[in-house]
Amino acid sequence: MDSSSTRMSLYLCNPHKYLCCPSRAASFRIFIHHHRLFSSAKTHLASAQTPITPVPRTVTMPVSTATTTLSAIEQSKRLAAYTAVDKHILPEHKVIGIGSGSTVPYVVERIVAQGRELNKDRVFIPTGFQSKELIVMSNLNLGDIDQFPTIDVTIDGADEVDLDLNCIKGGGACQLREKVLAEAANTFIVVADYRKNAECLGTNFTPGVPIEVTPFAYGQVLRKLQNVLGSPNATLRMAKAKAGPVVTDNSNFVIDAPFPRETMMNPSTILAKIKMLTGVVEVGLFCDMTQAAYFGNEDGSVTVKRKVGSRVVEESILPS
Repeated sequence: MDSSSTRMSLYLCNPHKYLCCPSRAASFRIFIHHHRLFSSAKTHLASAQTPITPVPRTVTMPVSTATTTLSAIEQSKRLAAYTAVDKHILPEHKVIGIGSGSTVPYVVERIVAQGRELNKDRVFIPTGFQSKELIVMSNLNLGDIDQFPTIDVTIDGADEVDLDLNCIKGGGACQLREKVLAEAANTFIVVADYRKNAECLGTNFTPGVPIEVTPFAYGQVLRKLQNVLGSPNATLRMAKAKAGPVVTDNSNFVIDAPFPRETMMNPSTILAKIKMLTGVVEVGLFCDMTQAAYFGNEDGSVTVKRKVGSRVVEESILPS
């Protein structure tokens, strides 16, 4: 049998004579077929190794407040966020949880203002898509709770905070991940505007307690809330920009369950009852978890409520 190099030499010297032999002609056709396949593969490999220029994503981010005029509400949110970051995000803190909500962009804005030198060795853990995008677009180091199970400080927003620093959270449907980061933190801080500062949960935030449920079980959970646990107006949260219900980052549904004032005066009791319902993933009641809450006020002051032992102490920081 001719070798590959011999066949090619004979063919190039006298192709007609070489191909007159039937066995050689058949063998050569196979050789040429394989040679073409090999050449095509080399060309494809070379093109695959050509560097590809990445196309940047277009992400809508909050406009910097340095050059914009803010409403009174937005000013109070920024005031609370800035004050909390200044008090609690210290140089020694290297793993920081970033929560969700309308106040959180101001938290990230203030952290960025601390400078690249401080932030270059820090890792920031998000509670959801919004905070992840804030971290990435601010050129901060993005981390994951699996990599950093212990967090120095988590700062998050709240829908309402009572006299004992119990919170309703989940208006943005992130309560599961928010609670994971809150529990993982050595210090959990809440920031909000003055409207969220209440004597009892459910006073100003009237939609109810956000409850994340598996889609398969939502109907059963809804009936239990309405007929057994005392929330007859509990409803499945519907989306505003899509047909159907809101879907969380964890592919679950959200039920909003309003309860009467007497029930919300002791939120840890109703929290335990809701958690016992099969199909409930997490409840947007954060009880005995918050170390301090910062509320920005219309007059430029900040109301601070913080835990001191078993008591909650309130103070005001006046505008400078």
